Amino acid sequence: MKSHQLDYPLLTIVFFLVAFGLVALSSASVVLSQDTTDQNYYFLKHQLIYGFVLGLFLFLIVQRIPYHYWQKIAFPLIVASIVFLSLVFIPQLGYSHGGANRWISFGFFSIQPFEFVKIAFIIYLAALLSRKGEVKQILKESLIPFLVIIGITGIMLLFQPNASALVILVIISGLLYFLAGINIFLIISVILGTALTGFFVLIKTASYRMNRLTVFLHPEIDPQGIGYQINQALLAIGSGGLFGLGLGHSIQKWKYLPEPIGDSIFAIIAEELGLIGAGILVILFVLLAWRGLRIAKNAPDKFGFLLAGGITGWFFFQAFINMAAISALMPLTGMPLPFVSYGGSALVASLIGVGILANISRYSKG
Repeated sequence: MKSHQLDYPLLTIVFFLVAFGLVALSSASVVLSQDTTDQNYYFLKHQLIYGFVLGLFLFLIVQRIPYHYWQKIAFPLIVASIVFLSLVFIPQLGYSHGGANRWISFGFFSIQPFEFVKIAFIIYLAALLSRKGEVKQILKESLIPFLVIIGITGIMLLFQPNASALVILVIISGLLYFLAGINIFLIISVILGTALTGFFVLIKTASYRMNRLTVFLHPEIDPQGIGYQINQALLAIGSGGLFGLGLGHSIQKWKYLPEPIGDSIFAIIAEELGLIGAGILVILFVLLAWRGLRIAKNAPDKFGFLLAGGITGWFFFQAFINMAAISALMPLTGMPLPFVSYGGSALVASLIGVGILANISRYSKG
C-alpha cells in the first residue's frame, strides 16, 4: 500500500479542539487551582506537560506506525490493558478521588488506565470483526471472546466505580458490530436488553445512580442536594446567553458548579463564550466525526475501516454524551469532554487515537 502525506484537515480540526480546550481550562481552573495549590495555572500547566506535550510526542510516533501493526498485537494489547486497569485496586498504587478508584499514582503524577483501555478495546474488537468470512460466522466466532473481554473489563469498572466508562464501551461495541455488517435491529435489541438489566443492577448497588435519574426527570427536586450540579450547570448555560459573559468572567467557577474542569466544563464554556462559543465547539466535534468517517470510508481494508470508525465513534459519542448530560438532555454521567476536560491521561489517549487515524489516512484509497 502506498503511503500518503499527513491528513492536514484532521490535524487542523484536532489542533483547534486542543487549543479550545486549553483556553477553556485556563479560565475554568483558576479558582480551583488557587484554592488547592496557591497557583493560578497549576491545572493548565499540568495539562500542558503531562497531557499535550506527552500526547503530541506519542502522536508523532504513532502516526508513523503502520496501522496493521495494531492488528497483530491486538490480543496481547487488550490483555495488558486489563492488567493495567486492575492495578488501581492495589493499595500501594491505586489512588482514590471522590470515592472512586480510577487512578494509579506515581507521586507527582497519576494515570487513569481506562483511557488507554478504550484504545486497546477498539483495536481488539476491530481485529476480531475484520476476520474473513460470512457475517453470521464472524458474529458467532467473535461473540464469546468479546463477551469475556467486556465482561472482565466491565466488572472492574463497576468496582471502581465507573459505570459511564462501561457505557461508552457498550456504545463503541454496538457501533463496531454495526459497521461490521451485523443487523442493526439485533444490535439495538442486545444493547437495550443489556442497558435495562444493567440499569436495575446499578441502581440497586448505588443509590446515587437512581438520584441522577430522578434529577434528570425532575431537576427542580432538591436544588441544594442531589439536583445541585445540574441546576448550577443550567444556570451557567442560561447566564451565558448568545455571546457569553466573556472569557475569564464565569461566576459558576467560583465554587458554585461542581467539577468545573471535569464533566462540567462545557457549562463554563457556554457561560463565558455563550451559545456562539459552545456552538463552535459542537461544530468542531461534528467536523472531527465527518473527517474520521471519511477516513474510515476510504480505508484500504476492513480492519482500517473498523478501527477508524471505532476511534471516531469514541470521540463523537463521548463528546455528545458529555454535552447532552450537562445540558439536562440526559442523566448526568460524569463522562469527560474529549480534548477539553482536564485530564492528562485522557488527552494523551485521545492524541494517540488521532495518531492512529492519521496513519490510516496515509493509506487511504482516495
